[in-house]
Amino acid sequence: MSKRRSILILVLLPLALGMARAQDSSPQSPTAAPDSGQQPETTPAPAFGQENPAPPVSENPPISGIDQPGLEPHAAPLSYLQPGLHLSQSADSNVTDTLGSSSFHSVTRALGSLTLQRLWSNYKLALDFVGGAGYYSARGIGFKQIEQLNVDQRITWKRGQLGIRDNFSYLPEGNFGGAYGSTSSQGAMLGGGSLGGQNVFLGGSQLGSLAQIPRIMNLSLVDVVENLTPKSSVTLTGGYGFAHFTGNAVDLSSGTQVSTQFLGSTQVSAQAGYNRILGPHDQAAIMYGYQGFKFSVSGLSFHSHVVQLMWGHRISGRMHFLIGAGPQIISITSGPGTDLRLSVAGRASLRYKFPKTSLSLSFDRYITNGSGFFAGAQSDIARLSVTRSLGRVWSGFADLGYARNSREQVLTPLQQSECTPTVTNPNPTCPGVVANTYAYGFAGLGVHRMIARNFHAFASYQFNYLTFDKSFCGIGLPGCNRVSQRHVGTIGIDWTPRPIRID
Repeated sequence: MSKRRSILILVLLPLALGMARAQDSSPQSPTAAPDSGQQPETTPAPAFGQENPAPPVSENPPISGIDQPGLEPHAAPLSYLQPGLHLSQSADSNVTDTLGSSSFHSVTRALGSLTLQRLWSNYKLALDFVGGAGYYSARGIGFKQIEQLNVDQRITWKRGQLGIRDNFSYLPEGNFGGAYGSTSSQGAMLGGGSLGGQNVFLGGSQLGSLAQIPRIMNLSLVDVVENLTPKSSVTLTGGYGFAHFTGNAVDLSSGTQVSTQFLGSTQVSAQAGYNRILGPHDQAAIMYGYQGFKFSVSGLSFHSHVVQLMWGHRISGRMHFLIGAGPQIISITSGPGTDLRLSVAGRASLRYKFPKTSLSLSFDRYITNGSGFFAGAQSDIARLSVTRSLGRVWSGFADLGYARNSREQVLTPLQQSECTPTVTNPNPTCPGVVANTYAYGFAGLGVHRMIARNFHAFASYQFNYLTFDKSFCGIGLPGCNRVSQRHVGTIGIDWTPRPIRID
């Protein structure tokens, strides 16, 4: 009996050990898969995409959309709150930002900032706010309010995302290399939002400014990204933007007083694109875009249609290159007929991250709202930004930008005669600026230094240049200035404490 029992135990013991081993290894098979590089046979293959959220949307977004891939992938997602305080003092050679003027005045700015990022399983909310005031010592200017708010709400699902965004600003000048110092911390925050190169096409930029005229700018967007297959996706974007000038008559020239009324504008935009991944580093797309412009003067409006072929090359963590070009058709209704014009639109951008240096280079050619000067303009915009670490506590930065703008919608003969300055009427009142083209450029550089864990000091210099073509001065008008030059030196301090985790 004892012998039979021993034999039975020897037979059943291996079976029991095998069943226990199988039960013990079954729940661990998913975690063992990365070591083997294969999916266990007992676990069904997952569907395309991941449940929460979809990494392709943030790691390598479609190039026809409005998101740009990060140069530091796999960054740890955090929910946090980041306050800040920014104080600066500037010496400005043309603080009134007028033509032909040269007189140094001081500008003091005090700004507060707040950054919020809140993450949920399928939702993400990002908010950036900068607000405060600047005091201009020049007579007649005094205090100027400065506000900017960017909101970005994302809703993700298995194969895509929905984005709802809004960029609002109330500034005394334009947001393309304004007098805040394009390379200072304030200038970085008070830019044209966070839409990358699409900011120009969708209507979020004011390419140049003249005089201290407060302006309200807002751009609201809704965009959808849907991944059809692991290698293809579609994007849809719709937007509405406006620019409203709260001041009307200003002096454009210190020699001859010429008053103007800047043109407010509204813009409706839409674009749709199809994207295809060609390889581990390459992506191609075809995109259609629409722009509809209306201006504060009755009868001034037109439409634009763009088709582009795009190609992008990306090396994760190092480089992202994008280029796109195609035909652009502008439809302008003038009197009983319609004027159709054909041109070329496109964009190119390069972002590269070296061990100590980050570089960003971009070029855009699109129809814009004319920045208050023209009722629409064909704009060619180039920009270069460089940052470099200079040691443990020092860093340097440089920023260059240039925009050339050609009038798109010609004034009627009656408006032209009323607006052109002459010897007998050197001070006409007209919508916008009487010129065929204008160019605006800026160049700045500076340094940052960490002086404590939460404090950074900076110093920067910037040169701004604005010029109109010869038609701005009309015929036979003496003492007419059509060039504005501006030198701005700035020193300041930033207080940015450690982010507050709100998980």
